[in-house]
Formats: sequence, structure tokens, C-alpha cells
Amino acid sequence: MADNQKDLVVWTDKFACGIKTIDDQHKMLVDLVNNMFKHATGNEKQEKDFFNKAIQEVINYVKVHFATEEKILIATKFAGYEEHKKEHENFIRKVIENVRDYEAGKRLTLSTFTRYLRDWILSHIAYMDKQYFEYFRKIATRKEDGKLHITSEDLKKA
Repeated sequence: MADNQKDLVVWTDKFACGIKTIDDQHKMLVDLVNNMFKHATGNEKQEKDFFNKAIQEVINYVKVHFATEEKILIATKFAGYEEHKKEHENFIRKVIENVRDYEAGKRLTLSTFTRYLRDWILSHIAYMDKQYFEYFRKIATRKEDGKLHITSEDLKKA
């Protein structure tokens, strides 16, 4: 595909929770999806070479992001933590299954896998993450930059 190919996902403020760390990590996930999409050329060898390099980066970053979210959810005593953690575990399990199937010879195009990532990430933000967005807005401190920051004082209020 041409270099001027449009992004698969365009970040908008409707995805934002207002917590800088989480929003920055969500933006990075969107960037990773867009980068994978741009490498979905239809050339099986090129896609395979790229996929083998990119998938580990995606898995590692998703794990970092999930750990960050879960740490904040625990610290803020978010009531939906267990359900949220289970969603994260199911996603990682599904991605690893897809990678194992792919490595075992099952056909998986980069485009198909990228669209799966996009759909999961956006639905997760829209449904699961939105559950804690409002909770964070109630307990977080708004700083000069206009962003919400969770401080140790905020955690005491939680």
C-alpha cells in the first residue's frame, strides 16, 4: 500500500480519560495498530517479516499498559478491578493463541490481526475503561496543564 495510506484509527478526545499516563498509553496503542496497518501490504513475505518483529513489541507494550492501569485501579480501590483484570488476561491469552496458531502455520494476515487489535482496543476503551473514567474524574486532581493527575492525596480520598 502507498505511504500516504490513512490511519486505521484516528485518536480523538472521546477516547480520553483525562489521566495523562493512561491517555498517552492509549495513544501509543493506537500508534502501534496504525503502524501495523500500514505494513499490511498484501505481500505475504513482507508482512510475515514485519509481523514477527512487531507482535512482540505490541504484546510487551500491552502488558506494560495493563500493569499501569491495574496498579492505578488497585490504588484507587476501583470496584470493577477484578472484572477489568480478567478482560486484560483474556485479551493477552487470545493474542498469544493467535500468534501460536500463526507460528504453527495457520493463515493469519497482518490486516486481519490489526483489525482485531483495533476492534478490541477501541471497544475496551469505550466500554471497560469508560467505567473507571468517571470514577477517576471524581477523585483526581486537575493540574495547570488541564489534565487529571492522581496524587497520594487523591488516593486517600478513594
